[in-house]
Parts: sequence; C-alpha cells; structure tokens
Amino acid sequence: MVKTVGIPKALLYYNFYPMWKTFFEGVGANVIVSQETNKKIVDDGIKSCVDSACLPVKTYLGHVIDLIEKKVDYIFIPRVVSVEPKKYLCSKFLGLPDFVKSSIDNLQNIIDAEINLYNGEKAFKKEAIKIGNIFTYDNKKILQSYYNALNIQKEFEDIMKRGYTATEAFKILETKKINDKVFTNYDIKIGLLGHSYDIMDNYISMGIVDRLKNMGVKIYTIEMLSEDQIYYGISKLSKDMFWKYERDILGAGLFFLENNYVDGVISVAAFGCGPDSLTEDYLERMYKRKKTIPFMQLTIDEHTGEAGILTRIEAFIDLLKYKKRKVVI
Repeated sequence: MVKTVGIPKALLYYNFYPMWKTFFEGVGANVIVSQETNKKIVDDGIKSCVDSACLPVKTYLGHVIDLIEKKVDYIFIPRVVSVEPKKYLCSKFLGLPDFVKSSIDNLQNIIDAEINLYNGEKAFKKEAIKIGNIFTYDNKKILQSYYNALNIQKEFEDIMKRGYTATEAFKILETKKINDKVFTNYDIKIGLLGHSYDIMDNYISMGIVDRLKNMGVKIYTIEMLSEDQIYYGISKLSKDMFWKYERDILGAGLFFLENNYVDGVISVAAFGCGPDSLTEDYLERMYKRKKTIPFMQLTIDEHTGEAGILTRIEAFIDLLKYKKRKVVI
C-alpha cells in the first residue's frame, strides 16, 4: 500500500516544494499538499500557537492541522538549519518540528529530517537516505530520487531567475510550457522584498502579487535576482549577515537602491519577526538617506485589513506613475 506524505503549504514550501515532491514520489510515496491558506487555517493555527509567534508560523500550524484532518500517513516538517554553506536560518526553522509537536497534541508520524548545508552537502545526502528508508530499502532508488530532486530544484530556481514567481514556476514545471510574452506589457517596475511565504501566500499578503500585476506593474522578487546582484548589494554592508534569507533581502534592497533597476520598492514583513524588524529598519533608513527611489514598508499580521493594504498600494503606484510622467515632461 502506497504511503501518503503531507506537505504544509506554508513557510519554505514556496522555496523547495518541487524538490520535496520529486524526492518523495521517487521513493514511492504519494504527496498531498494542504489546501490554500484561508480563514479556517489561520484561525486553527492561532488557536494552537503562542501569541508571540509571527503570522507565518501560526499559519503553518493551521496547515499541519489541515493535513491531520486529511489523514495522511506522514507529515513532512523538516528542521531546516542551513540551505547554504556558512549561513543559518531563523530560529523558527531550526526548532520547527519541536515547536509543532509542543503546539499540537498527540501529533504522530512526523518526518522531522534535518536539512543542514552549513558544512556542505554530505550530511544532506545522508539525511535523504534516512528519510527514503521509511518508504524503501533500495538505496540506489533513494539516491536516484535525491539527485532528481536536486535537478528539479535547480530547474525551478532557473525559471524564477527568468522573472517568474514561485507559483508561476510551479505551473511551468507541471505543464512544461513557458511564455515569456507575459513580460512585455507593464508601466512600472517594482522591487518586492520579503520572504517567499509572506509574498506568495495570497491570503497572508492580500494577493499583493496579482494586485500589482493588474495595475500594470512588473515585479522583481529576491528569487528573480542573480547571486551576483545579491552579492553586489551585500558588499555595501560593513559586515556580512549569518541569516540567509534576511541577508538576501538586504542584498536585494541595496542592489535596487544602488542601481536604476526599479521605479520603487515595497517591503513586506510579518509583525513579530525579529530578524525582519532589523532588516526593514535598516533598509528604510538607507532609502530615506539617499532619497532616490520611493520605498514603502508593509507589515502584516492576523489583524491586517485588506482595504488598508490595497489603499496604500494604490497610492504608492499612483505616486510612481506621477513621478515617471513628471520626469518625461
């Protein structure tokens, strides 16, 4: 009988889902994803979570509960320590399996694998074999699934580098169809800074990506920039950061500031995120100091109103369009 593995559609789902799906299917499991974030999922997560946690973590718990209700055999909740040599992730990822277990009673059959590339790939491969042995003892099959997963992840990231969002890249991988014509008609270019789970989750972000596109805006997320562009921005700092994704946000923000690449920058962060509060404050100070590119900061939590967010976005885009017309005149 084929075992089912549930993957919560939250947090690093938007960064690594193609890799996880490819690996689990390769070792013989059936992958089931939780439903799109909605009010029930957020409410379930809030009820199960401590008040001090950020909205993405509360939402993650709601997605775990959704998978429990779907009666999957296993739920994949990795302990993601590092996804890049010499860089760590936020503490919520380092302790995520323990946090979920302590928040949801009688939670069983968790695959709480450790993903740690701080010192290289060797330990990651060893952990993949350990996970694969849950479903098969054929190590050759597990290793083949592991390498296939790495290849699909690279393909996924390459698609985003071409200007597609994570959800668009998911569809391209599934359909094997790509259409670059979608980038030919836009008036304004926006740098959209923030974690993938704050931006790509339509419920949390109030559909910010689609709203901007409907306003004739071309967006650039961190995932669309090259490593050289990120490093260019990081080089403006007096010292490097050890938080991987916060470093990338800072690097992208400083790259946009130093180059005539976008017309404006919008930063999206969840209230209660300690690392984000530091990076956002720093970026806001830098943009105010230079006064060359308009910068808007959006902070979201479970109490954020959609009307208020939409009004601010519309006003910001109107400002950019006015500024552009003024320059032309």
